[in-house]
Amino acid sequence: MAEQATKPKRWRLREAVKKQPILEHGHRLCPGCGEAITLKLVLSCAEMPMVVTNATGCCEVCTGRYPFTSWNVPWIHTAFENAATTAAGIDAMIKNHKRIGKIPEDQDITLLAIGGDGATYDIGFQFISGAMERGHRFVYLCLNNEGYMNTGAQRSGATPFTAHTTTSPAGSVIPGKQQFRKDMCAIMAAHDIPYAAQIAASHWRDLTKKATRAFELGGPCYLDSLCCCPTEWKHLPDQGIEILKLAVESCMWPLYEVDHGVWRVTYEPKEKIPVEEYLKPQGRFRHLFRDDAGKQLIQRLQDHVDAKWEHLHQMQELTGGDKQ
Repeated sequence: MAEQATKPKRWRLREAVKKQPILEHGHRLCPGCGEAITLKLVLSCAEMPMVVTNATGCCEVCTGRYPFTSWNVPWIHTAFENAATTAAGIDAMIKNHKRIGKIPEDQDITLLAIGGDGATYDIGFQFISGAMERGHRFVYLCLNNEGYMNTGAQRSGATPFTAHTTTSPAGSVIPGKQQFRKDMCAIMAAHDIPYAAQIAASHWRDLTKKATRAFELGGPCYLDSLCCCPTEWKHLPDQGIEILKLAVESCMWPLYEVDHGVWRVTYEPKEKIPVEEYLKPQGRFRHLFRDDAGKQLIQRLQDHVDAKWEHLHQMQELTGGDKQ
């Protein structure tokens, strides 16, 4: 693993707004979609030249539908499972072209692989794991709207406990999804990669700092962004950012990073709010507020969130992140 840089690069708003946008206007992502907001922020941190590989999903369908594209860089649509594999192949090609003199040795080319949580947590998991373990230089961005929203809102490994989806419908048989979400960021950190982090567009300073760090290191790096989905989270388009804030303030979606093995909580809520404050504005959780059984499920979720939050601080203390 590479040594940690002493002075990470800084993202500057004045410089970012002057850049030609990598993702143009006119895409077909829904109004209020968290993926579009996240993409704009993350891409503003990247350096050119750049190549993007994009797994099948909302982002792919809505930004590159033939014969139109919203991308100003080379962009490759891959199958659900292949974004990381394609990026790994491009990385190998770049190394070979530098070896034979087709690309200058000092030429840096930014590689970004994009996938939704279905393509990341589930279908493409082993391919991402393999690319990370081999040490390919690319940044992987998970646009995590907590379900297969492109194909009808089925549950995924990222879907929260008790959430209503079309394959975990809340009703008389089950009260929504019966499992807790997979901690993908921690799993990626366990690969001993240089950098892994959770981000949210509601906290854009934190997001841009982490994205800048990931692109600076080159990879393999992993960014997991919680992305509001008005269509399937069942909230109004203008409520998305506020709901993301509630996710962070309740620690349902804690903001943390693992930089060269050092765990660090990057945002501490001044007053940690109950998880029910995050659940209330979303229609996918409305069944939890009907009776006492729902209250018990909320408490179970609260206990799980509290335990994970405590574990994060334990990892931070254990690895020395609390001393930096």
